[in-house]
Amino acid sequence: MGLNSPETHHNSVTGRVVFDSVTAAVREPFRILTTILLSLLLPLSFLLLARISTAHYLLSVSDYYPIPTQPAYSSLCSLLFYTKNPSILHLLVSFLSVSSLTHALTGNTTFISQSPEPLTRPRLYVAWILLCVLQVCVGLGIEGSIAAGIDGSGFGQENSFVCRLILFFGLHETMLFWGRTVVKPVVDDTIFGYWRKEGWVEKVALGLSYGGLWWWRLREEVESLVMVPEVKRELMMGIGVADFVGWWLYYLTVTIGMVRVVKGLISTVVILTRRREGGESRPNDEKV
Repeated sequence: MGLNSPETHHNSVTGRVVFDSVTAAVREPFRILTTILLSLLLPLSFLLLARISTAHYLLSVSDYYPIPTQPAYSSLCSLLFYTKNPSILHLLVSFLSVSSLTHALTGNTTFISQSPEPLTRPRLYVAWILLCVLQVCVGLGIEGSIAAGIDGSGFGQENSFVCRLILFFGLHETMLFWGRTVVKPVVDDTIFGYWRKEGWVEKVALGLSYGGLWWWRLREEVESLVMVPEVKRELMMGIGVADFVGWWLYYLTVTIGMVRVVKGLISTVVILTRRREGGESRPNDEKV
């Protein structure tokens, strides 16, 4: 026993080193994947809001509409789909969108800083609550819409290509705001215990994931947020508060996209102007 104890200790140390190495190698990809999936909750919430708007329209034109039977989430689905008042999802997405617009215009955030400084526990708890609430609403809501057969792509496309392109940028900007102020602090604190710098791999992967989601579902279904109120108005039907909030969120996101496009154009002009001034100053320096 005494002779084997050093060997046993050496094997345990070696095993621990191997385990730590594997954990360190897997931790970063796991963090990136988790951050991407949780960041996509924001555009998925717009998809769910579009389906909620479609459900409200179908309830208005039909005396009977099939409600999912016997699932455990039927109460939440009824609250989201079958009430004309704004739900907690409308309020949460509105809060995040207004905060994103405020940040785009002023550079300030409403509740959580994007700086790499450690977050205080109260702010981190707020981020946890927002993340959990949105995840539950989107997860159960999307599943409930699939079970009910609700699809928001049957209203066509009212807005022009330019407007939908600006909406694409605006929703992407709102998703980045959500990811950097809520998702990233929670994920970094849970996995590493401290803030991690956002790398290019993470940015590219998130952009491609968002682009795929947009092309697959969002570009068609999100239009129902503005189409449903227009159709109801033409048919002389009552427009509910939730319909108005969805319409308002659509154009609020377009506004965020316009701010991003204008700021991008201004930055491009400034960079080109500085390069031109630098190129013109070089020949003068050579003459001197």
